Amino acid sequence: MVTIVKSCLKSLLKLVNSILGFVGIAMILYGLWMMRVWQRDIEDFSFDDLLSTTPWFIYTFLGVGVTLCLITCLGHLAATSSNGCCLSCYMMMILLLLLLETAIVTDILLNSNWEKDIPNDRTGRFNDFKDSIKSNYKILQWIGLIIVLAQVLSILLALILRCKGRNEDYDSDDESSPARLPLIKNVDQPAPYVVNGEQFGFASENINNSLNTNK
Repeated sequence: MVTIVKSCLKSLLKLVNSILGFVGIAMILYGLWMMRVWQRDIEDFSFDDLLSTTPWFIYTFLGVGVTLCLITCLGHLAATSSNGCCLSCYMMMILLLLLLETAIVTDILLNSNWEKDIPNDRTGRFNDFKDSIKSNYKILQWIGLIIVLAQVLSILLALILRCKGRNEDYDSDDESSPARLPLIKNVDQPAPYVVNGEQFGFASENINNSLNTNK
């Protein structure tokens, strides 16, 4: 029964973790598309314009996508091996990602001039991305909610797997530990024997008999 539950937890963790992998792959593909469009647009730019036009938004988009794919690989490895160290690293990475997302969303909601805090995107990809979010806000809102729920479920499932693995280690240690032996064993005294009509026994008995004879 315990093995079946653990297998179900591993499968659920892999399934939820795959959502982050799909998001990372989608971000990489979209980043590559933006890179291709930007390279097509810079054909008419001069050398000075190229130096002043750093596609920071495209690089950031690609970096986030690659990071999500790496976290997904780590989560798949942790779910397969059920290793406590891998599960702890995976939970820490997801938690840091959640904190970063919360900080970004909080800054956007509370700071009306948040666009001034980021560098100017000369490629125009950031404005296009912002316009696409505004036009598809309802759909993207549900997608963002699904991503956050997947991250929270990943942390919970990884935590449960880690706790179950620790309990199994404790149980195996208890089963493998040898039974406690008494400090002093009860040694059976050997039976006395007779040689030429005289009875001999254990050494302590002979000592006691000699002491009684001397008295």
